[in-house]
Amino acid sequence: MTVDPGELLLKGLPLPGGSSLLRGLAKLGVTTVADLLTYLPRRYEDRREITPIAELVGGTSATISARVTDLRVEKTWRRGVQRTIATLVDDSGAVDAIWYGRRFIERRLTVGTTIVATGRVKAMGWTKQLEAPEFSPIGGGDQVSAGRIVPIYRLTRGVTALSLRRAVRSLLDQFGPDLVDPLPGSVQSRNGLMPLAEAIEALHWPEEFDLRDAALRRLAFDELLAVQIALVHRSRRRAGGGAFSITPTKTELATIESHILGGLGGASARGKTPWTGDQRRAIDEILGDLATGSPMLRLLQGDVGTGKTAVAFVAAAATAAAGHQSALLAPTELLARQHAATAKRLLAPLGIEVALVLGGTPVAERRAARAAAADGHAALVIGTHALFAEGTQFASLGLVIVDEQHRFGVEERAKLLSKASREPHLLLMTATPIPRTIAQLLYADVASSELRELPSGRQPIRTAIRTSGDLERVWTFVDEEAAAGRQTFVVVPRISDAEADGEPEQGTTFDDDVAEAGATGVEAQAELLRERLPHRRIGVVHGQQRAAERTVAMQAFVAGETDVLVGTTVIEVGVDVPAASVMVILEAERFGLATLHQLRGRVGRGGDKGWCILVSDSDDEVAAARLQAIESTRDGFLLAEQDIALRGEGSVLGTSQSGLPPLRIATLAREEDRAIALVARTEAERLLDQRGEAEGEAALLVQSYARGWPIGRATGAALTESAPV
Repeated sequence: MTVDPGELLLKGLPLPGGSSLLRGLAKLGVTTVADLLTYLPRRYEDRREITPIAELVGGTSATISARVTDLRVEKTWRRGVQRTIATLVDDSGAVDAIWYGRRFIERRLTVGTTIVATGRVKAMGWTKQLEAPEFSPIGGGDQVSAGRIVPIYRLTRGVTALSLRRAVRSLLDQFGPDLVDPLPGSVQSRNGLMPLAEAIEALHWPEEFDLRDAALRRLAFDELLAVQIALVHRSRRRAGGGAFSITPTKTELATIESHILGGLGGASARGKTPWTGDQRRAIDEILGDLATGSPMLRLLQGDVGTGKTAVAFVAAAATAAAGHQSALLAPTELLARQHAATAKRLLAPLGIEVALVLGGTPVAERRAARAAAADGHAALVIGTHALFAEGTQFASLGLVIVDEQHRFGVEERAKLLSKASREPHLLLMTATPIPRTIAQLLYADVASSELRELPSGRQPIRTAIRTSGDLERVWTFVDEEAAAGRQTFVVVPRISDAEADGEPEQGTTFDDDVAEAGATGVEAQAELLRERLPHRRIGVVHGQQRAAERTVAMQAFVAGETDVLVGTTVIEVGVDVPAASVMVILEAERFGLATLHQLRGRVGRGGDKGWCILVSDSDDEVAAARLQAIESTRDGFLLAEQDIALRGEGSVLGTSQSGLPPLRIATLAREEDRAIALVARTEAERLLDQRGEAEGEAALLVQSYARGWPIGRATGAALTESAPV
């Protein structure tokens, strides 16, 4: 009889730790047998090697085998806190083990018992102590914490290391041999994979580290196969749909490009090529896709300032010429307004009406925009999440353009696509280049166009690394730029001061739970600048402001009503301020490469020289490597590859951009896992039919993945939107 752990609740099972453990596990999102069996150790400790007491070294962790010769409880200077002291003896000497505030230790230890204990050694002059060691009696039948390779888990209140290990051991003893293995045997044998029951056992209780590695390889294969099944399903399902065939005539296309280039000022009287080579190639690729009648799925990767929006507007104008509509989805109202203003300037001469649909606009204005979309008068409809609403409908939606596409989930994009009578063409845009190694695996079903060249008139941005000791000169430079009519962004990593326990904004690399000493918040930095530059207008923007307040602050900066804008990474997304020439990033070591590159791209967009000043006092080697990388190159694609080498695929460069969940076990920064992903792609193509559907064994596998077994419930739930379940 096989057991599906995804359908078994922990509640009601006879687990060590009882209701207290269940409440603690629930805080960790662990409520089913599958959840607990796939709860990954964060590391392992090898406690098999026994160290003689005489050879213990202070400042290290060690495992000893010793007899308890004395046990006592003493008061401490801290009120209400007692300490338990056990004297442990082996053939080489004696050592005291000390636990503070853990009275249960006295009940678990007995004088005369021989135990295996593991803990950190603390040197106390000529003597040594073991600090709060974990222990198990030798021959006691409960060898879960000592004398073996031991899993170390992330814990929470109510869940101790011992209770969690005992609970996992209990489940494996009850269900281990009977755990259902959804992966077809033919797939396992072709790829030399460990059976699932053995893998789960070795994940938690490996006899050797090579068995742990084999277990992780099996689970990484399941995880990557689930991702590839979703991708193959998406690709084959879209390929089977019929989209509008959009084929502008040569005359129409020449008129479209002429008006857009004229509006951009791109055509030079001296005969320079109006489009960059990359833009020309991308336009031709997109128009080729639109002409086929098969739904386009293309990713337009444009490094900062390379002209993605102009390319997208050519596609929208071509769609309008064919009698159909386009929708452009933007992540913020400010960016949507910016796109709408640009679109009206470039496309109005072509007779293309642009409608702007925003949740924050007056009701009458929003109603008029939706009416123009519904009756077809608006050939280009631009908006934010308001485009998903039932009240927004289209007469003939042929093309969907998603800007900063990684900020929208698969389900959100699907809502917009569902508003078309036929499968619409889909153009995804991102200014965060995706490393080629990632794109080959997670975007195998997506055609890609890359923009690397800067259009004429854009000057390269100069980047410099400075320390806090240089800030006086930096602020003098900012003052000089303001005197010349140019503006400055100042970015800090958190909203409020660390001393006030402020939270970091998205894009920072340090732990949200740790208040970092010396971190200056937005408000405090703005106040410092008001004192240093009293004659300059200082604005503030951050994620905890109300959306309307944030929009007002950004619009004031765009309009030139403030000289310096102090903010967090909320300024990163696509905002275009032609007069902004300087980007100062304080404590720059706290940001990832992708974020630093995006922030740098916010300046130098109006023809003036742009400057990015990275301020850091950190001596961390990885942080220094990030800053040196951003200083040495302006190539976002190269930086994306370096980012992977420095910190893995990350939340920006990894699965989140593909609309798929983060990987828990596999990491595409590791060559071995990339090889597994390629094999998983081949297996996914075998498992699904030409319509992208799963039948027989494949259907059972997909259903098991959707329930989270053995890939984790959160991953399974996220894949449900994309997979054939």
